[in-house]
Amino acid sequence: MEKSKKYSLLAKIALLTATLIWGSTFVILKNALDSVPTYFILSFRFLTATLLLSAIFYKKWRLVNKTYLWQGGLIGVCLALAYIFQTVGLANTTPGKNAFLTATYCVLVPFMMWMIYGKKPDKFNVIAAFTCIVGIGLVSLDGQFVIEFGDWMTLICGIFFGLQIVFISAFNKDKDAILLTIIQFLTAGIITGILSLCFETMPQSIPAGAWIEVVYLTLFGTTVAMLLQNLSQKHMSPSAAAIILTLEAVFGIVFSVVFYGEVLTLKLVAGFAVIFFAVLTSETKLEFLRKKRPSKDK
Repeated sequence: MEKSKKYSLLAKIALLTATLIWGSTFVILKNALDSVPTYFILSFRFLTATLLLSAIFYKKWRLVNKTYLWQGGLIGVCLALAYIFQTVGLANTTPGKNAFLTATYCVLVPFMMWMIYGKKPDKFNVIAAFTCIVGIGLVSLDGQFVIEFGDWMTLICGIFFGLQIVFISAFNKDKDAILLTIIQFLTAGIITGILSLCFETMPQSIPAGAWIEVVYLTLFGTTVAMLLQNLSQKHMSPSAAAIILTLEAVFGIVFSVVFYGEVLTLKLVAGFAVIFFAVLTSETKLEFLRKKRPSKDK
């Protein structure tokens, strides 16, 4: 029993570390975009992560077949589109807003499951959806009640992140999660690499600081964080994992305020709080608020 509790605690620490890393990537990516083209960053990130994971888990490739390729490929297409829209959005908005608007995918997933697999959302999902709309309005609408371009791009990225999660949930049941992830990264890397070759011109020189940021995004934001998530979620409940994962947006705004100088208004703070509550409601059904009745000894 003690061993189980120890693993559970280590798993929570590992997932919290992954969430902290992801929260930091919004500011780091925002800075990197000033001197490195968007698609190049994404292709470098995904292809390098593919090589690293393939080197560590090379034996997994023995399992590959046509099913792995098309399922991992489909997830990879969703991942590529999600990151493309998120990165374009980040270039046109603040890291804090990008972090919280990205988190809305958690609210969308139950409705996507309903549309694709016929599994109806519960009352908590519906409440979360309406609450999230209010939060999006507070965060995104300007004085003329217009949502800016960067915020629209970020909201669209949430749709593709949601589809990615839905397909992972459907395909991951009888598949090796690591091999599926490698193929997913490889697909996303090829797509963004082709876009980079077709539409981008590399600058004559890239500052050393920008390379450090790109390497951090690749090594920690993609490879390490993903491994920590895969390993940790085997030793904890989905509701506990969901609560920790919602902190990604919170860490995102903290890093944005401290390192990017984002100014928080009362309207923005209210919007962040409403979106955070919506995500928490959708992911956990507010189970952490319901006290378990102690069992009576007979």
